[in-house]
Amino acid sequence: MHGDTGTGEIEQRLAELERAGLTRRLRLVSGPQGPTVLLDGQPVLLLCSNNYLGLADHPRVREAAAEAAMRWGVGAGASRLISGTMTVHRRLEECLAGFAGRQSCLLFGSGYLANLGVIGALAGRGDTVFSDELNHASIVDGCRLSRAEVVVYRHADVEHLLWSMRRHSGRGSAQGGRLIVTDSVFSMDGDVAPLTEIVELAHASGARLAVDEAHAIGTYGPGGRGVLAQEGLEGEVDAIVGTLGKALGSYGAYVCGDEEMVRYLLNTSRSFIFSTAPPPPSVAGALAALELLQERPHRVERLSANARTLRRALASEGFAVAEGDMHIVPLVVGDERDTLRLCQEAIERGVFAQAIRPPTVPGGTSRLRLAAMASHTATDMRMAAEALAKAARKLGLDPAELGTPLAEPEPEIVEEAGEAERETHEAPQVAQFTPSAPFDIEQPRPRRPPAPAQAGSSEANAPFDGEREGAVAHAA
Repeated sequence: MHGDTGTGEIEQRLAELERAGLTRRLRLVSGPQGPTVLLDGQPVLLLCSNNYLGLADHPRVREAAAEAAMRWGVGAGASRLISGTMTVHRRLEECLAGFAGRQSCLLFGSGYLANLGVIGALAGRGDTVFSDELNHASIVDGCRLSRAEVVVYRHADVEHLLWSMRRHSGRGSAQGGRLIVTDSVFSMDGDVAPLTEIVELAHASGARLAVDEAHAIGTYGPGGRGVLAQEGLEGEVDAIVGTLGKALGSYGAYVCGDEEMVRYLLNTSRSFIFSTAPPPPSVAGALAALELLQERPHRVERLSANARTLRRALASEGFAVAEGDMHIVPLVVGDERDTLRLCQEAIERGVFAQAIRPPTVPGGTSRLRLAAMASHTATDMRMAAEALAKAARKLGLDPAELGTPLAEPEPEIVEEAGEAERETHEAPQVAQFTPSAPFDIEQPRPRRPPAPAQAGSSEANAPFDGEREGAVAHAA
């Protein structure tokens, strides 16, 4: 009887998700994450992968992973603190620490685990965490699970962060600490956090600061070392979170900091202590990818060139997309069903750009999230823009209304506003219908345009065929 009741409730929730246009399904990709793939058997240009530098299928990376499997096996067999720390783990940690300009590094099983572990270790009962409202879900969940008081400040709004910190300076216990946590590049909008101002505020207030560089490593800053390196702030934050699963083409994550911080995380981070160590093939593949990034930084330049080409091509087709070299390009449609229809129509025209809907983004801001890769060509980018424009027009959607809207004016902050001004992460909910869903939807937030394009840049048109052929010959 209980089973029948539970099944009926699940069916009801699934039906409600269907009516709201929020159901998901798995799409089958055949072959590696290259510029083009077979999607459910159909050849398409891949425009929604986080394989930003095209390294996931690089021959040298594949070879390193295969050799690691033969040498160490396919699994670590235990957590890092039991018997799961192998020489390959230590070697990658040392290389990542040097790459980030920090003393030490600690590998985690995934970016989600890294953010849960860092926030949970640096904040707890009686502490306060200040979190950007557009932070990734792993940061949101890390804040909640920490049991600290969570205060959400308006996206990239340092003035509101300062106001929030002043307002909550007297809350909690006398020994309560404060932690600021933010993405550096925001995954759904492709804009950049004002880290220089946030670092200054953290230092002035005595707060700790954790920065997630997941979408900036390999894509932004000198040699792809991220936003912190671009601003000269590598040594100014307590914890730098990075991922192996995006630009480095593998799987896993890491946290860099000084030796004391990393030793503290090793002893207190539950998601590190109680998780099996990352598999040796993934670690060795990431190590090879990191070496390629440092040896051949032109891949970062190629990614920026492709992003510029894509943005210009979209703008020439009438989309509301600003110039710039950020590789993440959101085309905000708004309505969930229209977004799904546009996604499917683009696939029919040979372009795969996944529909992103609540709870990943706020209700009313569903979008196609386009992601350029270094392995694309300029011709690929222009073809994609043309196909997306034709798909939109066929559906009766005006490209001029699809893109990245300009930021809306920020409401004035009034000290006498009272508790209504206090923002916190809300309890789980789904827009437009009552029953709860597995994830949370943040409130609608202003969208900000990408950074302007840099002068003196040029477009490239050929992928790294020579580089790949040389690697294949070397492997043979």
